[in-house]
This record gives sequence, C-alpha cells and structure tokens, in this order.
Amino acid sequence: MSAQPHSSNSGTATGATRKPIAVSGDRPTGQLHLGHYAGSLATRLELQETHEQYLLIADLQALTDHAEAPREVAANVLEVALDYLAIGIDSARSTICVQSHIPELAELTLYLLNLVSIGRLQRNPTVKAEIGQRRFKGGIPAGFLLYPVSQAADIAAFRASVVAVGEDQIPVIEQTNELVRSVNRICDQVLLPEVEARIGRVGRLPGADGGSKMSKSSGNVLRLSASSADIRKFVTRMYTDPTHLRAEDPGNTEGNVVFTYLDAFAPTDFDVAALRDRYRAGGLGDVELKKQLGDILDALLAPIRARRADFANDKGEVLRMLRVGTEQARGPAAVTLSALRRALGFNAFL
Repeated sequence: MSAQPHSSNSGTATGATRKPIAVSGDRPTGQLHLGHYAGSLATRLELQETHEQYLLIADLQALTDHAEAPREVAANVLEVALDYLAIGIDSARSTICVQSHIPELAELTLYLLNLVSIGRLQRNPTVKAEIGQRRFKGGIPAGFLLYPVSQAADIAAFRASVVAVGEDQIPVIEQTNELVRSVNRICDQVLLPEVEARIGRVGRLPGADGGSKMSKSSGNVLRLSASSADIRKFVTRMYTDPTHLRAEDPGNTEGNVVFTYLDAFAPTDFDVAALRDRYRAGGLGDVELKKQLGDILDALLAPIRARRADFANDKGEVLRMLRVGTEQARGPAAVTLSALRRALGFNAFL
C-alpha cells in the first residue's frame, strides 16, 4: 500500500474556496487503542471528508511525562502513523505531521505561555486528573503542567475551527479559547478563531474493569492492532454484573462494561436493545454475551490489523509521507506566526 501525501495550500487559499480547518493529534507513547478510536479517530475519518485536516503526532508533548525515554517516544511516531493509516486516514486528504519538526509551534507556545497563569493551569480539570493518574515522583514536570498551552498553540497555528477530541479534553479546549481571546484582544483584531470541540459518539470509553477510562497509563487498553486472542482475553475479563451468577438470573445492565462497548461498537443492524432486555429478564449468560461482543470487536479490528501490517511492510514510504506532510504543515503555521509577529510589532526590527 502507498501512503501518498496530499498537496497543501499552505494557508494561501482564499476563504471562498478553502474548506474549514480541523486539527487533532496524539502523543506517541505507544500504539493507539480502542479508546482513541471511540473518542476521536472515528470523528477524524468523517472530518477528512469535509475539512482540511491536520493530524499532529505530538512527540514534544509526549516528553512532558516521558522525558527519560526520548528514543521510545521517537520510535512510537511511526507506530502512531501506522495506526492512522490503518483505520483509513488518507494522507491525500489529511496532512499527517510531526510536532518536533514544526519549530513555529514552539515559538507560538512561548507567546501563549505569557497569557496564562500557573494557577489557571493547575485548576484545569484535565491536568488535575492526569496528574492524579500518573503519580509523578519528585514533583510535576513543568512541561506537563504547561502542555495545554502547547496544545493550544498546535490548534491556533493552523487556525482551526474544529478539533476532534475525547470528552476528557474539553477543559483543554476551553483553555485554548481563553488564550485565543487574549491574543485577539492584545492584537486588537480577530487574528485567531475560537475552536469547537467535536466529541465522538462515545465521549469516554472505560477500561475492562469499568473503573476508569481506557488509557495507556492505566494499562487497561485494547490496541487497534490486537489479535483475535488479545480481543477474547480483554473481553473475558470485562466487568459485568457481579450478582448475575447464572444465565437464567435477571442481570443489571447499568455499569455493565459489555453493554457500554456494545452501544459503542455494535453495527447498525445489531439489536443491542433486544439483547439488553433479554439480559435483564434472565436467560442470557455472561459467557454468551461476551462472545457476541468479542465477535463484533474482532470484525471491527481485523481489517485495521490487516491494513496496518500492509503499511508496516513499507515503512520507508510511511516515513516519506511523514516528512512531506510535516513540511506541508509548516506553511500555514509559518503564516500564522508571521501574522502574530506583525500584529505584536515584532517584525519592525527586521
């Protein structure tokens, strides 16, 4: 399979002909998983049909809690790119780029850092929750506390109006819009647009235990490249109803992780409501229920798994696509940065 990059207009097209812009991305801390798919990846597939889309592999942001493993982060850039292509992201319609190779983003981050207080960053609910999950030893890295500003710069640099994110990222998008308003006020013009968070059909997908969202840091993920055996193992340990001891017993579907996943991933012709009624009434055991979910997830992931393997056979072409996409992405980022410098008066010296 070939991963051909598309031709970018680099921010030079007129408003009359240019599509609205969407930006999103992922930190390369490992392969992507089913939570990513439910939270934002499926939305990105839709957005590439209607928007000019930039997908940023945020390796610098990954260093905010992986500073001791930079080579691992670097290696995972390719893994994330493979996952994007495997789910159906088309590099002819979406620009896939690498954050560390777009220096304009770092400079824009520095401008924005001066428009937010440490206290405001500490109060960000997303940051607070993630700090709690990671349990940093020896203090919170400054970069981690400041990462919402870097994320805001990534969005603002492309003048995006839409960003596909999971539900847990809404506070970060709200903070992005606060920074955008501050920039526009200081520049006395609408230099940057505010952005809308586009949440997937499932805002937050729990892990198998049902106690927390699916996340790599919690170790409760099902990778998009999971084998059939991995899928069965993951589904087998899913939390259901601890009082549902026999198939003939009535079961509770509230908080039942299997039904959460069925609601998220069952095809349109699969009658989840009928299955739920049967479970509540008695007559449906957990083994049969989990087998049906396992079949659905395997049908979803099998073609993704196969496409990923095909792309992995030509990693040189994928790396070339990343280099070209990253160079394309520098165009609009440079346009935005130049406009900001000009509005701030920083261009007067050169």
